[in-house]
Amino acid sequence: MTAIHRMMTVLPMLAIALFALAADARPQVIVDRTVATVSDGVRTELITRSDLLWQLALQPGVPIDPPRQEDLRRALQLQIDQRIFALEAQRLPRPAPTEKDVADEIAGLLKFFPSTAEFERRLRTVGFDSVGDDNFEAIIAQRIAIERYLDFRFRSFVVITAEDEDTYYRETWIPEFRRRNPNAIVPELTRVRAEVVAQLTEQRVARSMDQFLEDAKRRVTVTILHEV
Repeated sequence: MTAIHRMMTVLPMLAIALFALAADARPQVIVDRTVATVSDGVRTELITRSDLLWQLALQPGVPIDPPRQEDLRRALQLQIDQRIFALEAQRLPRPAPTEKDVADEIAGLLKFFPSTAEFERRLRTVGFDSVGDDNFEAIIAQRIAIERYLDFRFRSFVVITAEDEDTYYRETWIPEFRRRNPNAIVPELTRVRAEVVAQLTEQRVARSMDQFLEDAKRRVTVTILHEV
């Protein structure tokens, strides 16, 4: 699981997002309420109960009718982190995702569900009509936009040296390989270099994101209005 998707959902997919939402892009539900706000002193992001529910709806096997309290709390923390990234991303506008980008992202999500019908059933439970719902597509578009910002902000600046590869291979990759494959011959670094670089990159991206959030939470104001 990449660091970006780790931020956006508990699913091992990319990419998710990830991903902050504009007020007019949230699913329309009959009853809703604001459960928290995130403010940088200039803009304030609202987090509603429906925001938590649609996030849970994207996670196969997670109950949403009714949702579990522990899942709602985890979704709230993810939403808070996402809104912090959203506020930061607005400082660096980037090209909007295309219709194809949105369609490809939705197709990727569908792979994690038994069928499109099951996925749409979950979406209807949280206020969307279908995968073609305008509000749902707007949410996906904004997820993509935030994910691209995170790629630029964290991934593009990661530098992995040959020494880094060798150290990670010896101290992390080999012990993990032996744990999972106790009777197998350990492949040489030259054969698994791409995997080593990918894992090391994700590790560093995750560390950078965690540090960013830790610093950002000193600058923003998070207000919990209602316990979930």
